[in-house]
Amino acid sequence: MSNQYVAVDVSKAALDIALPGANGVWRRTNSVAGIAALRRRLATLEHPHIVCEATGRYGRLLARQMGAAGIAMSIVNPRQVRDFARASGQLAKTDALDAGIILRFADAMQPARTPPTPENQARLAEQVRRRRQLVGMLVTEKQRLSGLDDAETLASIREHIAFLQGQIGQCDARITAEIAADATLARKAMLLESIPGIGATTAAVLIAELPELGIADKKQIAALAGIAPMNRDSGQWRGQAHITGGRLSVRCALYMATLPAIRFNPTIRDFYQHLRAGGKAPKVAITAAMRKLLIIANAIVQQDKPWANLA
Repeated sequence: MSNQYVAVDVSKAALDIALPGANGVWRRTNSVAGIAALRRRLATLEHPHIVCEATGRYGRLLARQMGAAGIAMSIVNPRQVRDFARASGQLAKTDALDAGIILRFADAMQPARTPPTPENQARLAEQVRRRRQLVGMLVTEKQRLSGLDDAETLASIREHIAFLQGQIGQCDARITAEIAADATLARKAMLLESIPGIGATTAAVLIAELPELGIADKKQIAALAGIAPMNRDSGQWRGQAHITGGRLSVRCALYMATLPAIRFNPTIRDFYQHLRAGGKAPKVAITAAMRKLLIIANAIVQQDKPWANLA
């Protein structure tokens, strides 16, 4: 079966669409109506396969609609597409050019299909993102308390802090309910929370924003989180390995989980202390401990065995 790739450059307001064998780019609004028009065009193709760059919230409607229609879709890393464009000699950047280069990238690289996100997984991810936004606002408001003398301003900030704390509590309740309502998600949460250092908040982030957990191998899962060391070698020169890329929200959650794990999780504590005794800098040792904690979590979900029962 030969795929007929259709490239879509997604922005907040519009979809710029490059169809196989067509000249130019077809534009539709990034809306239910615009995507319905795209689906009608796709119906004329035998094996349509949508390819677009990851654009966060702007591409979620398209992904949901394509998933509901059973249309294959690949969501690719924008950096890969830009590197492909540079390698092809295309330095200019417009929406029309972007759609065209995505189509050429798809034809050349034949990207793997991105599995559609189940509705409950999408809802959970939205709640986890919203909680992170609320926590960020709460931190900012608390920082504003220092150095203020005006009583009315202080009262306003404290009132807003109390409101945000209430909103975070409601968000936590919705996240808990969403996980509890699905047996698979609830089982995964139980497995993750059995690991010393991983609590309900970190487990929710991993479930919502790292759905590959328990499916990918240990190298892949570390790379997805951006905590896999990348070598920088050339000829006889050996550079220092660094972490790069990956999902920032997952990495931040792992960092916050690793700090208590270094104290209370015997496996992570011994590993961290061994690295420090060997001369590794604290940040390097913490990053390595983050990677080990994630690999343990991945194995526990794969084997479906809680921490205490893991062989």
